[in-house]
Amino acid sequence: MATLRSPRALASCASNAATSSAASSSAGAAAVKFESRRDKTSPLTSPDDSRLALRGEIQVKSGEIAPMQIDFGLDRAPRETRIVVAMSGGVDSSVVAALAARSGAEVIGVTLQLYDHGEAVKRSGSCCAGQDIYDARTVADRLGFAHYVLDYESRFRTGVIDRFADEYARGRTPVPCSLCNQGVKFTDLVAFAKELGADCLATGHYVRRIVNGDRVELHKGKDPARDQSYFLYGTTQEQLDFLRFPLGDLPKKEVRRIAEEEGLAVASKPDSQDICFVPDGDYAGLVQRLRPETIAPGEIVDMQGNVLGTHRGVVHFTIGQRRGIEIGGQKEPLYVVGIDPDARRLVVGPRRALAVEAMSVEQLNWIGEDQAEVAVKVRSLAPPVPARLAGEQVQFERPEYGVAPGQAAVFYDGTRLLGGGWIAETVSADQGQMNAAA
Repeated sequence: MATLRSPRALASCASNAATSSAASSSAGAAAVKFESRRDKTSPLTSPDDSRLALRGEIQVKSGEIAPMQIDFGLDRAPRETRIVVAMSGGVDSSVVAALAARSGAEVIGVTLQLYDHGEAVKRSGSCCAGQDIYDARTVADRLGFAHYVLDYESRFRTGVIDRFADEYARGRTPVPCSLCNQGVKFTDLVAFAKELGADCLATGHYVRRIVNGDRVELHKGKDPARDQSYFLYGTTQEQLDFLRFPLGDLPKKEVRRIAEEEGLAVASKPDSQDICFVPDGDYAGLVQRLRPETIAPGEIVDMQGNVLGTHRGVVHFTIGQRRGIEIGGQKEPLYVVGIDPDARRLVVGPRRALAVEAMSVEQLNWIGEDQAEVAVKVRSLAPPVPARLAGEQVQFERPEYGVAPGQAAVFYDGTRLLGGGWIAETVSADQGQMNAAA
């Protein structure tokens, strides 16, 4: 097995269809293992072919037999370009790789090994685990392009898993998928793709990259049920210029159809779960192992400080949660409205106590202009609501519920993603009214 001593050498080897190899990269991978084969795809039909109907970045042939073609929006002819595809081993990224291969470009698949997959390989619906790496390599083998595995396990642990546990220990509600996209999946992988001499990095996210005059914008996926823009709010303008999202206009049914058309074994593979590194779905168990102080029991108090009972550890609770409080004899259902991890105390109250009229955000990333009247999502499954943004302060048009520190606040103008940040603090509607009265 040959050893490549730099990404430049690695890129050269990939383009010349070298055999299996390993490498170290300044982009952050501890090791790169790959197989390389000649591209056997056919040339792309001319983009100005009269049979093509333009739809965003997708060119769809009107004939029933001819396969779909994608315009990746690159400046050079397809045969002169190199597209790196981030391959998780699922059907979405596999179809992106197939579409890239159809274009006639040189394709290089890259899969990230992000965590110890000993348990995850036994569980359907995980990602970046042993079976997924095998599936990604099988797809690359069938389509005839080079495939690399980058060991980012150490970086993923410190940048995502440890931060996930730390946030829970602080009484906050983390969003690990956003952390992952901001770190290893975009920052590091974009850098690695550029070192390979790629013209772009293509991913299977359901979002749309739209060129509007001299501006490149990021928009929600056309299918609202599949839209993943909430988790991509940390994308910078420089990254957006380099990224491509070929699936943004497609329904999932069409993606699976393309996979079947290409004869890919992953065509019917289940979708991955949101939190890939929790193989049994027990988030509290993971945090307990990493931050054992979070399972210490403590008091449950009402909003006046009266002790109502005890809990079995703050790790089991988030803001807005109702299940697990186990306090009976109340006039109305109780919800978690506050968490004091230092005192190991939960504050509970009626649902109306969850109403928030304003919040502050931190580490704001912005790819819009000077928009002040915006729509904001405070949870991945919540609809955007009207708000006014002034710096890092957000004022809701109407009180919003379920606003939890640690979650992402993501801002939109229609379907366009403007940016976002982490929710730092909230102002309850009751507190805001009291302040106004004073």
